[in-house]
Amino acid sequence: MITRQTGWPYSNGCEKNEDQLMRIGLISDTHIPEAGPELWPQTYEAFEGCDAILHAGDIYEISVIEKLSQIAPTWAARGNGDDGSSGRLVQPEHSQLAASWIHEFDGLKIGLTHHMPIPELPSYGVVDAIDRHFDGSKLDVVVYGDTHVEHITTIHDVLCVNPGSPTFPHNLSVQMGTIGFLDIRNGTAEASIWRLTEDGIEPFDWDTWGRPW
Repeated sequence: MITRQTGWPYSNGCEKNEDQLMRIGLISDTHIPEAGPELWPQTYEAFEGCDAILHAGDIYEISVIEKLSQIAPTWAARGNGDDGSSGRLVQPEHSQLAASWIHEFDGLKIGLTHHMPIPELPSYGVVDAIDRHFDGSKLDVVVYGDTHVEHITTIHDVLCVNPGSPTFPHNLSVQMGTIGFLDIRNGTAEASIWRLTEDGIEPFDWDTWGRPW
């Protein structure tokens, strides 16, 4: 696995002021063009103003990453579908696409990959996956995808966030799904999931829409 480590200057081009909020857009499993020729426009609009965007894989069309990059610096993890599973096209090498990434934002180390064993298996858990995907690096946050099911949990002191899928939520038929945000302030991260709507986005209602594992 290739793990790249990098950082990015803050959106105003200078050091972040104390108490200034950094917002990172989270997205995964877009499945374009299988889900349609383009992402819902609400998806791109929701990420306006973000300092960075992280895509957790199964993109299927590299133009999605390039369009997101017009909004904010974007990095993406390769999903199994991006590597040719089920006869799909293998996505070409790209400077913003790798098997996994580590980025540091406001002193927090954030890992990005496609798959994490959540729920954990007896023989393979989050720590094992971090060893495999990130060479055992000490991480504060892991952003992942693959399941198409939105999820936020903390395991072994690592905040694990799956933003779900904006196009195939819960692996159902094509419909408006979910994205996420990671808000960082003074070295503390808080994750949230948002549902796409006809008018934009709204906070995800875990009691109504959530599905237990």
